[in-house]
Amino acid sequence: MPVRVQPGDFDISSEIHALRSGRSDVGAIASFIGVMRDFNDGSGVTELTLEHYPGMTEKSLQGIVDEARSRWPLQDALVVHRIGRMLPADQIVLVVTLSAHREAALAACAFIMDYLKTRAPFWKKERTPAGERWVDARASDDDAAGRWQPGEAA
Repeated sequence: MPVRVQPGDFDISSEIHALRSGRSDVGAIASFIGVMRDFNDGSGVTELTLEHYPGMTEKSLQGIVDEARSRWPLQDALVVHRIGRMLPADQIVLVVTLSAHREAALAACAFIMDYLKTRAPFWKKERTPAGERWVDARASDDDAAGRWQPGEAA
């Protein structure tokens, strides 16, 4: 189950093709692509910089993927997360899950993304017309991740 953190862009089609190449046990592929938008918290955003701690970030991402694999029968999964400077419309993150059935692929993909938003050690700084600002954690992201806790409906 590959996990990569990289400054450069990724090609969605190539990534999915490589992940499923030679496999005949896959009945479902779910994917999520996060893209930088030009607004946040009611104001325009012209640039996003993502920072991380090398080694620690990859270990955290792998732990999230391992948790998904323990919850759903996945054939494979992929997380590619960019770091560095990005502009509006740039791709930020790719999550792909492979499973024999759609329910597992879809749920695992949503779980991985929800946990990436709340548990992965990334720091985001936005450039706006009013200057730079660090992006705080959102209660809505915590709520989304909370649905995967024991006793919560997924």
